[in-house]
Amino acid sequence: MSATPRVVISIVAYKGADLTIDCLRSIEPELPSVPGMRVIVVDNASPDGAADRVAQAIADNGWDAWATLIRAPGNNGFAAGNNIAIRQSQDADYVLLLNPDTIVRPGALRTLLDFMVEHPKVGIAGGRSEDLDATPQMCCFRFPNAVNEVLGYLGIGVLDRLFAKRLTRVGIPQQPVPVDWVSGAYMLIRKGVIEQIGLMDETYFLYFEETDYTRRAKLAGWEVWHVPQSRIVHLVGQSSGVTVRNAPKKRVPGYWFDSRRRYFVLHHGRLYAALADIGVVLAYPIGRLLDALRRRPNRHAPHFIGDFVRHSAVVKGEPGPLQLRRVEP
Repeated sequence: MSATPRVVISIVAYKGADLTIDCLRSIEPELPSVPGMRVIVVDNASPDGAADRVAQAIADNGWDAWATLIRAPGNNGFAAGNNIAIRQSQDADYVLLLNPDTIVRPGALRTLLDFMVEHPKVGIAGGRSEDLDATPQMCCFRFPNAVNEVLGYLGIGVLDRLFAKRLTRVGIPQQPVPVDWVSGAYMLIRKGVIEQIGLMDETYFLYFEETDYTRRAKLAGWEVWHVPQSRIVHLVGQSSGVTVRNAPKKRVPGYWFDSRRRYFVLHHGRLYAALADIGVVLAYPIGRLLDALRRRPNRHAPHFIGDFVRHSAVVKGEPGPLQLRRVEP
């Protein structure tokens, strides 16, 4: 390991040039704290000219000394886009996945890097994501399973308290804590992890790819930590347009359901995935009824349960046996 660890930031962008440019602008003041840090922006074939605008901003602001734009041949998803950047980072000691709809808070990058340097058994770490007003967001979790999926769709407070240590959400930790997985919007990966388990699984178009990757890392013996002292602003959903808060809920795209199904079948088997899906289908109407009785707003997107069933492991299954896929760097 070099005295000054080499860091490459991977930003996978699709449309939304203004978001990407603002993200780059927030990184610029942090460069002196991490000497030699580079940024690779992978544009996933944006149809709106976003790549041209980002390229122009890099040139106009003199960012080309540390920022590079790569134009992907097509939009093959978040994992595939990050893999393009990682393959260009052979000399890096760490690769940071960073969403384009984020703004880096002062000192965030150095803080997360220092934690990784001081804890060599930690293969992946993520920092705190928050709103512009510093309200913290959920960004570290337990792995999804049949129990926490059913609890989540029921939304019964007594059960949540009773099974608090089984819920997907960990809460809002105030100190560094080991977790199952951290958000791919801000995730630092050690080179040793990439060398051992390979790249991200490109079968996932969007969602669950970071959950899958951190699970593979933990199976290989690496630790995963959440470090709340490293903070970024995450403008939730602005990149994908799927999870925008305080906006009318949109229909969940099919790739979310497909990614979820792949994760469950891959890591738990088809029978377990099917049983988990049945549990969700049974829990969902109960949760909706309880929400209505309590006069709570609907938590779910339009047509959710119908789409869920159509994409479930019970109905669709998976074509052929699934295996852990190692994508070579």
